[in-house]
Amino acid sequence: MSTTVTVGARELHVVRRGTGEPLLLIQGMSGSHLSWGDPFSDLLAEGVDAIAYDHRGIGNSSRVDEPFTITDLADDAAGVLDALEIESAHVLGISMGGMVAQELALRHPERLRTLTLGCTYCGGPGSALTEEAVATRLGEGMMSGDRERAIRTGYEINVARSFAADEANYESFRAMALAAPAPVPVIMLQMQAIVAHDTSARLGEVRAPTLVIHGDEDQMLGVANGRLIASLVPGASLEVLEGVGHLFWWEQPQRSAQLVLEHVAGGRPAP
Repeated sequence: MSTTVTVGARELHVVRRGTGEPLLLIQGMSGSHLSWGDPFSDLLAEGVDAIAYDHRGIGNSSRVDEPFTITDLADDAAGVLDALEIESAHVLGISMGGMVAQELALRHPERLRTLTLGCTYCGGPGSALTEEAVATRLGEGMMSGDRERAIRTGYEINVARSFAADEANYESFRAMALAAPAPVPVIMLQMQAIVAHDTSARLGEVRAPTLVIHGDEDQMLGVANGRLIASLVPGASLEVLEGVGHLFWWEQPQRSAQLVLEHVAGGRPAP
């Protein structure tokens, strides 16, 4: 089911699948509701009411021109829950969405039942954004004006080399990227928000049961970021996926859905 909700002065596009306890899905930079992929989304829908939405300026949500912060996006997430009349939900945030989820957990702790943070970053000592060479390659592809080059470059950087080596894996990613292309100016605004993000000194205040998932071949946000976050959030569990890149749920949808659903159910992540 898809709908549009009003959050502040903006319209945000929302897609819901499944029944059960609500799980709010918060996507990363340039990602739309389609970026979760059908395999992962369908598996989640077997156990929860999976609620995906498009960030401001992305997909089918309202256009945005002015700068914003990760905190602003966290308030958008809370606004989506308000509009859907959901008092509290489980939350899964990946990459930039994981930063948003961190701020949501800190600003609106009563709204979270559990928290899952995937392939994300908290800022501060010990954290690291994308290496310069990787960021340069990504930027050149994005600014080239060649859509095919931009999609291919983003794909190769965001998945593990072994996954990218199988050409059959590329077509579904390409179809997703073409179906909901992110405007470059909005991506630039998202990047500005990411650079300013730092929750490292406050993660000790997170009270929601927390699971951290990270691929050990993540080129966008290295696995050290996941280990750092897990060490800073009280009682957090850490799951490192071997041979997996940034888009862990895209590469391993079954394993990723299993981890999330077990965490939602209150069980310990499988070894």
